[in-house]
Amino acid sequence: MKRYVLILFVMCWLPMLSWGQDSLQVVQPQDDVTVQPVDSVEKLNRFQKIKRSIKNKLNAPYDTTRDNRYWWRAMKHGKVDFNDSTIHYPKFVRFCWNAYKWGDKAFNSYDPEYVVSTGKNWKFIFKSDNWIDSYYGHPDNGINMIMNSNLVSNVGLSLSFMAVSVGYSVSVSNLLNGGKLSNKFDFSFTCARFAADFYFWENSNEIKVRYTDKSVDDEQHDFRQTGITRKAMGLTAFYFFNNRKYAQAAAYCFSKYQKRSAGSWLAGLSFQHFDAKANDELPDDVPDYIHLQNVLPILYDDYCVLFGYGYNWVLNRHWLLNLTATPYIGYRNNYYHADDKTSAISLNLRARLGLVYNHPKFFAGFQSFADHHNYRVHGTRLINSLIDFNLLVGLRF
Repeated sequence: MKRYVLILFVMCWLPMLSWGQDSLQVVQPQDDVTVQPVDSVEKLNRFQKIKRSIKNKLNAPYDTTRDNRYWWRAMKHGKVDFNDSTIHYPKFVRFCWNAYKWGDKAFNSYDPEYVVSTGKNWKFIFKSDNWIDSYYGHPDNGINMIMNSNLVSNVGLSLSFMAVSVGYSVSVSNLLNGGKLSNKFDFSFTCARFAADFYFWENSNEIKVRYTDKSVDDEQHDFRQTGITRKAMGLTAFYFFNNRKYAQAAAYCFSKYQKRSAGSWLAGLSFQHFDAKANDELPDDVPDYIHLQNVLPILYDDYCVLFGYGYNWVLNRHWLLNLTATPYIGYRNNYYHADDKTSAISLNLRARLGLVYNHPKFFAGFQSFADHHNYRVHGTRLINSLIDFNLLVGLRF
């Protein structure tokens, strides 16, 4: 029986194998041209066809004569080298090219003994972003209170091109369980001499409240307040004084390699808006003398100058550690209620930590920052803090 099965198998497959060998002998691929079977070509989707067409266009031969039209022919084939000063551009294009070269030299020039480029313009980052906000202080005389939000775990993506980076993240729990999304958006521009960043984040969940009323007892009491909504946004810009040897981008933007340890003083301006309010009433078991409305809402605008210091430790050729601390001082508008506006001095502190592992094509790291604000209005004294830490992995291309 096995013999008949073997004979039948050979009779079925031998013609097909022979046909395949004949096909290989007839079809002779040409140089630099990939020949696919007709059935495979027909099954290409639209994206694959467009990708193949673009690839064929870029790889097609073109006239490389260095005349006045060479730049246009080279650009159409993706072969323009912006560092090549021998290319003849039209007047306006030449002006743009000179402006780019001047800006790159004036604002993005480093000492190659300390900082070098990664050689890649694009970066794609996936990150796990985790953060809490906290409020500690004295809403009334004799009462100590601390309020901590639940840990919010976001997942997000960032895309960077040269000095520009855009990122967005959303809460994992809200994606799975529904409800109002906690989300964060950030935009940054970083070069050798200065950096600027904008952020917006919002979240709605519960907080844990712990209080002690010394006029009644010294025991600690806990309860949970639901329906707390928090929103914040800010714009910060700062200048690096030791910009030839220190690269903030090496630790937080991943567009540079720090070869030798270095640090820099920095100074700049900051605007921040913060809004936190309770949407629900206090639980029934909370005593009447706990006036949470003396704490919430918290609504203010900060206008500050900042100064500080950042340092990059090069641990070895793969690992980099950064620590940056920046105190803020300035002017604050407090809005205790919609019709109750007061002014005060704003005192804040931000600390950042970044640990990076570098590889020529990818990178991974841990980042954290803590933002502390001193808040005083109508007898309420608080320090409200945002503490953020995230893990990330990225690809350079």
